[in-house]
Amino acid sequence: MYERNSRHPSPSPQSPPSKQPYYNSPRVMEMEEGGSAGMAIRERTGYNVGASTNEGPGLCALLLTCFSYLIIIITFPVSLLFCVKVVQEYERAVIFRLGRLMKGGAKGPGIFFIIPCIDTYCKVDLRTVSFDVPPQEDKHNRKSREMAWILSKDSVTVAVDAVVYYRISNATIAVSNVEDYGHSTRLLAATTLRNVLGTKNLSEILSERESISHHMQSSLDEATDPWGVKVERVEIKDVRLPVQLQRAMAAEAEAAREARAKVIAAEGEQRASRALKEAAEVIADSPAALQLRYLQTLNSIAAEKNSTIVFPLPMELFRGLNQRANLRQQQEATL
Repeated sequence: MYERNSRHPSPSPQSPPSKQPYYNSPRVMEMEEGGSAGMAIRERTGYNVGASTNEGPGLCALLLTCFSYLIIIITFPVSLLFCVKVVQEYERAVIFRLGRLMKGGAKGPGIFFIIPCIDTYCKVDLRTVSFDVPPQEDKHNRKSREMAWILSKDSVTVAVDAVVYYRISNATIAVSNVEDYGHSTRLLAATTLRNVLGTKNLSEILSERESISHHMQSSLDEATDPWGVKVERVEIKDVRLPVQLQRAMAAEAEAAREARAKVIAAEGEQRASRALKEAAEVIADSPAALQLRYLQTLNSIAAEKNSTIVFPLPMELFRGLNQRANLRQQQEATL
């Protein structure tokens, strides 16, 4: 009797071949060799756009394709009006044949051919597009006005108007991976703006606009990359506050200005008092300086007023002058 060796089992003669992985199927490899769309999608999202679980188009698809070519030949040259399409320099055309993404990626710019019966195509604009975040307030739309207000970290409601600039970097991914890339980008931008401003205080929102714009741009660009969207710039246009908060901030600023003015006035009075103190000390050390100051005051009063003023003049002021005159006379007599 033959005994089977458990250590070296014999292979089954009718073992079915292992199923080839889908990402190595001829359909996907053909897409990757023909264009960069399949490779870019597989690297970014792990999703192979335009391929189904079957490896080939199938017999029915081949029959429909042959029948469509036959109709084009029969109706030539009238069929050229329906087969020849043109896309502009700033556009790309993503073609689907019987629901499958055609190899080679997006077509354009220039002329490309389609089979009207089995092909459908979608034009994608590659130019830069801008939109407001949040949408501009509409007087007739109450919901729009409510969406404009955002709560900051210190529980202050602010209305921030920002502008986002984006463009399509990969038309195939933009058509195949998201239903409406424009609407999705707008919703994501509004959510990102709320999340970023929710981590900032009011003072940071007012003073750090540039850093907030860069943070939003990097976050949006990373999030929209699987959609084939490239966010180029984010600019914050305006930051608005509620009317009550504006009044409170204005009153606070006015009080701060008044306090500063009082401090400056007090400092001026203090410096003036010091100057007067120094002048008084100088006058106390020199009695003649007080007399000269007295005479200077009388002179200024007489110059400003043309009327006659009777002013009592103390004789002590002339005592020093009389003494000087007597000394001068004595000196002249001795000579």
